[in-house]
Amino acid sequence: MSRTSDSKDPVHRLVIYRPRAGSLAALEALVKQHGPVLRRIGLITEDPVRVYRATDLRKPDAGAFVVEEFVWRDGAAADVAHQTPEVMAVWETMGPHLEDMTLITLDAIG
Repeated sequence: MSRTSDSKDPVHRLVIYRPRAGSLAALEALVKQHGPVLRRIGLITEDPVRVYRATDLRKPDAGAFVVEEFVWRDGAAADVAHQTPEVMAVWETMGPHLEDMTLITLDAIG
């Protein structure tokens, strides 16, 4: 069962950021700022924010990308983030460096 915006439970999020050519370093720097901003505003849990440089073993020529894992405090936190200038400042700055972005909600199965 996927979490909705009315969920009171924490929401585990995995984000895959695919950079534009030549933008990996800039994107990594911005993603590293993301978690601290979310934490300062109180939108994520105390769980660690993890940021990784990743490659697809099946598509090694596709280049590296960035993966971020964090936990929203509840289902409404992402909506609140869209209304928060500090968060939007980070998100809007990421835009020019992104080729694509995938937002994944993780639900434990056991």
